[in-house]
Amino acid sequence: MRLIVRGLVRVWAISRREWQLLTGRFLYLFCMIIAPLFSLFFFPSIMADGLPHSLPAGVVDADGSAVSRSLIRNLEAMPQTQLKSNYTSVEEARRAVQRGDIYGFYYIPRGFSRDLQGQRQPKVSFYVNYSYMVAGSLQFRDMKMLSELGAGSAARSQLYARGASEGQAQAWLQPIVIDAHPIGNPWVNYSVYLSNILIPGILGLLIMMVTVCSLGMELKQGESRAWLEMGADNMLIALVGKLLPHTIIFALVGLSIDVYLYVYLGYPAAGGVWTMIGLMLMFVLASQGLGVLMFTILPTLRMGLSFASLWGMLSFSICGASFPALGMPSLVASLSVLFPLRHYYLAYVTSGLDGFDISYASTNIYSLFAFACLGLLALPRLHRIMLHHKYIP
Repeated sequence: MRLIVRGLVRVWAISRREWQLLTGRFLYLFCMIIAPLFSLFFFPSIMADGLPHSLPAGVVDADGSAVSRSLIRNLEAMPQTQLKSNYTSVEEARRAVQRGDIYGFYYIPRGFSRDLQGQRQPKVSFYVNYSYMVAGSLQFRDMKMLSELGAGSAARSQLYARGASEGQAQAWLQPIVIDAHPIGNPWVNYSVYLSNILIPGILGLLIMMVTVCSLGMELKQGESRAWLEMGADNMLIALVGKLLPHTIIFALVGLSIDVYLYVYLGYPAAGGVWTMIGLMLMFVLASQGLGVLMFTILPTLRMGLSFASLWGMLSFSICGASFPALGMPSLVASLSVLFPLRHYYLAYVTSGLDGFDISYASTNIYSLFAFACLGLLALPRLHRIMLHHKYIP
């Protein structure tokens, strides 16, 4: 019992020391509180209408007929697309896409109206910049829909001219009617899909970087031995005392994220808000454990921070939120399990969107717990680093 009390006293003393270090540098305040809270308000606000709208696009109308102008007006009427300019050539429009002035352009060839009236199946082309995944996919959808509607309109006119009734024309043009019911997000609100991953992803990135920076600063400032002495040369006590203030701050920030998203904004949380709060806490601990392991692998401040930032940035692409992991190359899909954000995302979809009990995501919960334990497995090497490793700028 005395050993436990002494250990708790040492943990409290180290935590007070760490709290003074955190409050003494604005960088920690920015990375731990300001940056994640800024992202919390930034991303939902830019997607407040559910989908990005008025995305700049261009058009190359080489035909210049009344039919082509009607087609352009229909494209401009679509909410996600805003025609910024009418270019004179494909080359000019391509340069505008490369400069980033527009996300894509629609090309109507010369003789479009003549071929359409002569039933010669004119061809239109559209080009989008898929370097911007969301903007490119939305403009591709609008331009493809416009082309299909235009083709359907021409075919309908031909059927009417041949004496077909309205019902016969519709049955020929659209033999199958799609009745879509998106699960968990019936509004098809992109902010629900993206904000729930982007914001925790940014938080996880900052947690790993702050954890690596905090451990690296002990070596840089030559305070690693004094830190260990406060923990009676027990690496577990020293590490728990050091990361405890971090855990409390990041847990409160995570709680703020969940309350703002699921209570204030009313985003879907079919499994319950408390389930999402518990999942967020597991994600915070998992990111901290991975951050400790990163520092033990590359025990220099510069390389450790580079490792943490690279791993955190890759998380956004490989977690499966922007592109399904099943569509990735098999090797990349297999490596996705090495990222805590991947398991957070799968657990969120299972419980938050699909409404299943969190036990159905037990594999992902156990994976987050395993990430949190990585810091404990790295304790022996971390102890040797703090005693014998020399700081390398």
